[in-house]
Amino acid sequence: MALHDDDAVLNTAGERSFSELVASRLSRRNVLGGGMASAAAFLAGGRLLEGLAGAAPGAPGRARGDGRGRRPGDLLGFSAIPLGYDDEVHVPPGYATTPFIPWGTPILGSFPEFVPGTPPLVPGGNTAAEQAEQTGMHHDGMHYFPLGRGPAGSERGLLVVNHEYTDEGYLHTGTASRPDKAAWTLEMVHKSQNAHGVSVVEIARDRARRWEVVRSRLNRRITANTAMSFSGPAAGHRLVRTSADPVGRTPLGTVNNCAHGFTPWGTYLTCEENFNGYFRLDPGPYDAEHAALNSRYGVGGDRFNWATHDDRFVVTATDPNEAHRFGWVVEIDPFAPTSTPVKRTALGRLKHEGAFVHVGKGGRVTVYMGDDQANEYAYKFVSAGNARSLQARGRSPLDEGTLYVARFNDDGSGEWLPLVHGQGPLTAANGFADQGDVLVKARLAATALGATPMDRPEWTSVDPRTGLVYLTLTNNRSSAKVENAANPRTPNPWGHIVRWEEAGGDHAATTFSWDLFVLAGQGRNSGDGSTVQEEDAFGSPDGLWVDPDGRVWIQTDGRQPAGANDQMLAANPYVTDAHGAPEIKRFFTGVVGCEVTGVITTPDQRTMFVNIQHPDDGSTWPHDDAFDTPRSGTVVVTRTDGGVIGT
Repeated sequence: MALHDDDAVLNTAGERSFSELVASRLSRRNVLGGGMASAAAFLAGGRLLEGLAGAAPGAPGRARGDGRGRRPGDLLGFSAIPLGYDDEVHVPPGYATTPFIPWGTPILGSFPEFVPGTPPLVPGGNTAAEQAEQTGMHHDGMHYFPLGRGPAGSERGLLVVNHEYTDEGYLHTGTASRPDKAAWTLEMVHKSQNAHGVSVVEIARDRARRWEVVRSRLNRRITANTAMSFSGPAAGHRLVRTSADPVGRTPLGTVNNCAHGFTPWGTYLTCEENFNGYFRLDPGPYDAEHAALNSRYGVGGDRFNWATHDDRFVVTATDPNEAHRFGWVVEIDPFAPTSTPVKRTALGRLKHEGAFVHVGKGGRVTVYMGDDQANEYAYKFVSAGNARSLQARGRSPLDEGTLYVARFNDDGSGEWLPLVHGQGPLTAANGFADQGDVLVKARLAATALGATPMDRPEWTSVDPRTGLVYLTLTNNRSSAKVENAANPRTPNPWGHIVRWEEAGGDHAATTFSWDLFVLAGQGRNSGDGSTVQEEDAFGSPDGLWVDPDGRVWIQTDGRQPAGANDQMLAANPYVTDAHGAPEIKRFFTGVVGCEVTGVITTPDQRTMFVNIQHPDDGSTWPHDDAFDTPRSGTVVVTRTDGGVIGT
């Protein structure tokens, strides 16, 4: 089993899986006999949709910058496009795309131009030091922070971009050919580490209305070697202390930066996902506690060969804690280029796939998160009080509060189970000596509480019009997935999207009502999925964002109908077809071998930024340089008439 395989099941909990709950709900409504068309009717039949089709536009649903309210039925004003198969980005008629800030774009320091490869493997290739002054590799989650108020904020801003991982062949040789491990050098390790992390890039429109990189003091690279700090209950905890940091408060670097979040106080949250495979796990013997942690989080593999020259990524029985210093949500202030990023331990140690922040009743902050692995869980964190009040007292809203894990019941109800030391099974007798233990061992704690295993829970988002929370579940092809003869999604190769309403509309509530939003697949006419055949079929939902008007933007990563390229679609949650499925239109198709991930617009919604990750060796995207090396990058999407994206 590959340690970076998202279908690998490290959770042996006996709780009923989410697929079993879906089966139960479907069978209870007597729809399984009618196939996917009946399942689609089930999706729309829940109380979560009641009243939405006729919802008034309201202030949250007004399109920013055009002064016109968006009626629920008018959200998707573009013409849907077909599935894509070639090495070009496609968008609807009336839209234009431009590649932007691909891997290797110079943004600071000496502003070195991109050249594939690493000396001496490729003479003249970019060095590790040069990579630290360029955008990183494999763009993922991102956010746009306006610089200026009103219309000016949509003309100039900071684009903050995650870099999830590296393709070591392209990084060092300029081709898919990966060097032999024996050839690895310290320079190669450092270049790989510098291609990870986060880029902060000031961008602005030029006189021709094109977006360009600004040589700004705010531009910054955060890498696997950037100095950071711990905060929250696990800061200084015995399980995050190492020989290099015996106090356990100064972690170094961030890796596998996948999805993201942003806060109302203007900071960026980058999320460490598959950190486990960066380490070489040396033979033990390990004590029972560390053996259980290494197993539950899948530590080991050294898939980037960093352990060949960097002892920090060698886990030993005498210095076993470095891996525990990853798997956190990291807060970055993009407006303060010399500030220290902070790993917020109160949000738990997971394979974090995003951290969507919502400000709810009483000014309390809720952060929704998925743990992206087969049979893992969905979480939320709720601040202890009003965010502004906490900050006024010099306390972070992300340090004080309660972390919860979700349990989905088969009657459509749900519960948020608190991960609090001393409550229920989270006691010293069960291996949780204190709250730091609970947070470092968040997966183990969630299992002890009886949370519901999910099919790779990924991005979350909240509809600003209704308050409904959406969660993508990419797929679950594992042989360890629980079988159920009444469940058409077992195994679940295509994925689905679930949503829920918090009790009383209060995002700090401890109960909720859930339903399915859409079953991905080849389309209901094929008997596989709840979408329309071909017209809006998709698989492996991953990236997700509900925009200010309520459009649900769905991005994919993995298996697509008819072997097509990955894509991005827009859903109108307020309108359903005759079968009860939401209106969905395909808006964007990516290039050969890529994942489509990361989406945000400027405040006026007239520029959209979308990321293309890991175009493969059949691709030469972005096609606008002198190299055949495929480069991950951002795509700028605009309407040719300057209008609001999606209308």
